[in-house]
Amino acid sequence: MTDDAEPQTDSSTGGATGAPSSNRPGRWRRRLGVAFLSLLTLLVLAIGAFVVWASSTPDVGLVAERALVSDSVVAVAEDDGWVFTPSEPASTGLILYPGGRVDPASYAVLARPIAEAGFVVVVPSVRLNLAVLEPSAADDVMAAHPDIQQWFVGGHSLGGAMSAAYANDNRDDVAGLVLLAAFPAGGTDLSDSNMNVVSVYGTNDGLVSDEEVEDSRTRLPERARFVPVEGGNHAQFGDYGDQGGDNEAAITPDEQWRATAEAILSLMIGPRGGGGPSE
Repeated sequence: MTDDAEPQTDSSTGGATGAPSSNRPGRWRRRLGVAFLSLLTLLVLAIGAFVVWASSTPDVGLVAERALVSDSVVAVAEDDGWVFTPSEPASTGLILYPGGRVDPASYAVLARPIAEAGFVVVVPSVRLNLAVLEPSAADDVMAAHPDIQQWFVGGHSLGGAMSAAYANDNRDDVAGLVLLAAFPAGGTDLSDSNMNVVSVYGTNDGLVSDEEVEDSRTRLPERARFVPVEGGNHAQFGDYGDQGGDNEAAITPDEQWRATAEAILSLMIGPRGGGGPSE
C-alpha cells in the first residue's frame, strides 16, 4: 500500500467516499439570480422615481395662462409644445427651450410679446421636461415650419445650455442665440463663430452667478451682448412661481419679462435690419 492510493468511491453515488454533496453550483446560481432581481428592482424603482420627479413641474402662472389665449394679433396653438404665430406672415422665428422641469407654457409671458412684434415663437416640449434629453428638439420645429427662412434659438437655464449646443452644431441653420440665465456648457465653444448672441441674466439670480455668466464670454463670440436685468432673479424668466435655491427678486415679474423681451427683440430685429447687437 502506497501514499498515492486512489480515493475510494461509493458505487451507489459514483462519487468519492466522504465528498460533500455537489449542490454548490446550483446554490450560487440561485443567489446570483436573487441578487440580479434585487438590482433590477432597485433600478426600476430608481427610474420610476426619476420619471415622477422630472414630470412634476410647477404650476403655470395666471399671466402665462392668459397669454396662451389667441386673439386677432397672435394665434396660439398647442402642438408638442406651444406655437405663437403673428397675424401677419412671418419669415423669422425663435425656438425657446424651456428650463429644466418647467412647463413650456410658463414661457408664454416672453413668447407672446415677441410674436406680437411679428415673429413666430415656438416653445417645444422636451422629453421628461429636461432639454438635456432632447437637445435637437429644434430640428422638428424647423421641419414643421418650412416657411420660416431665419431661425433664432435660445432657452432658459438648462434649456439655454442645450440651445447653445444646438446652435454650435447647426451654425448654418441658426441666425442667433438667446441665453436666459444660461451659458454654454464647457464643451460648447462658439467664440470663433460670427453668430449674433444675447445673454440676459438677473443680478439677483441665486442659481446662476455673475461669475459664471462672465466666464462664458470666452465661449461666445466677441460681439455677444450681455444684458443684466437689475434686480431680476432666476425664476422670473418664466411664470411658474418661486424656485428652490433662487434669491428674491427686487423687481416685479412683469418688469423682468418686459426687459427680457426687449433684449431678445433687439437681437432679432438687428440682424433682420442689417445691424445686430451692439458690442
